[in-house]
Amino acid sequence: MEPIVNLVLLFFVYAIAGWCMEVILKYRQFHRFINRGFLTGPWLPIYGFGAVLITLGVNAIAGVEHSVGTTFLISFFLCGTVEYVASWIMEKRFHARWWDYSQKPMNLNGRVWIGNLILFGLAGVGIEYVANPLLFKLFDRISLRARAIIACVLLVVIAADYVVTHFVLKLVKTGVETSEADNTEQISKEVRLLLSDRNYFYSRFADAYPEVIYRTERINERMNAIRAETERLRREVEERRNAMGQRIEQGREQLVATLEPTGSIRGSLLRDQQALIDLLYDEQSATEEMKALKGDIDRNTERLKGRRAL
Repeated sequence: MEPIVNLVLLFFVYAIAGWCMEVILKYRQFHRFINRGFLTGPWLPIYGFGAVLITLGVNAIAGVEHSVGTTFLISFFLCGTVEYVASWIMEKRFHARWWDYSQKPMNLNGRVWIGNLILFGLAGVGIEYVANPLLFKLFDRISLRARAIIACVLLVVIAADYVVTHFVLKLVKTGVETSEADNTEQISKEVRLLLSDRNYFYSRFADAYPEVIYRTERINERMNAIRAETERLRREVEERRNAMGQRIEQGREQLVATLEPTGSIRGSLLRDQQALIDLLYDEQSATEEMKALKGDIDRNTERLKGRRAL
């Protein structure tokens, strides 16, 4: 029981720490307090899940390998997987892209990108070698009964928070699905207006994610059609460019053949003719007629060499 209780407490510590970090970052960006996250309380579950998975993953292979590099790689891939899966599930469920890294370098479908993955790896090293040892020492100072009570209370509170958030997200989903807008910007405006006219739990959500991208099935179909048409046009331009290149090359060859000087052709012909004669003519076996013909060819060849090529 104790390991489970400790993991639950670990989850909440890192979930709250992640919330604090997000609030600070958004305060620096917008110069005002923004209650980040899907839940109303001061916690971001994705950070808690990531920290718990790192702890379990590192401990699972501790008997085989335990090093800073291994911890970094485990954190890199585990947290990246959590972020990607969370983005995919929430987009499928609520027709919204809560974060988008499409403009970042080395991203995967806009859901994760290399910069965050490296930070996840470094954070995992800090969790395993700095934070977790201190937290587990702190937990040991509290009786197991007290820790279990704290963990149960926190679970009940976050469960109630999720129930409230469920209704908020249900309204968001309904607003997106019933929207007649044909672009994400207009849908975002409609959803923000829908949420802002209600109580704090709804308006807070609109304030927490001002840059969320909403996409209905109609918009997805339209975007897929645009991508397909763009690809078709690209292939068509490529085919036309290749065909034009072939025509240009053929025209160049024809032009070279047409503009080649007659004298050059004549010289080439004479050289080939002389080479053929040298291969076939034998002075000892040649008849008088062949010798006479060979003499005429040699004299005419010398005459042509002395003239200016036309």
